[in-house]
Amino acid sequence: MAKEKLIVIKEADLTNNCPECFNQDLKLSFYQKHTYGRFFHKTTNEVSNQIVCRKCSSMIYPVAWTDDIERMFNYYQKTVVPEKKSSKPTFLFYILILIALIITAIGVYFSLGGTIQI
Repeated sequence: MAKEKLIVIKEADLTNNCPECFNQDLKLSFYQKHTYGRFFHKTTNEVSNQIVCRKCSSMIYPVAWTDDIERMFNYYQKTVVPEKKSSKPTFLFYILILIALIITAIGVYFSLGGTIQI
């Protein structure tokens, strides 16, 4: 079963007022989803975001955003550059391929009568 992990690709401090406590200490974070399996590590195109007030520790959902918060979010969203979608094999994958090649070579060797003729 693959494990999913959100990797931070950009964080920004916002000086806009929090809709809950009216403090000016907000943090905007952008995350990219990575999945880690036994045979492959995959980077997806999926980017998510989150705005948190550092004083009251509440998440600011898009419904509660003011026009100023929305403008700052749109600006920072344009500056986010996620990693390209990719898939990388793990060490276990290479070991299994090597074992399969060795078993195939041994099978061919014995099917030829145990001697190699050139």
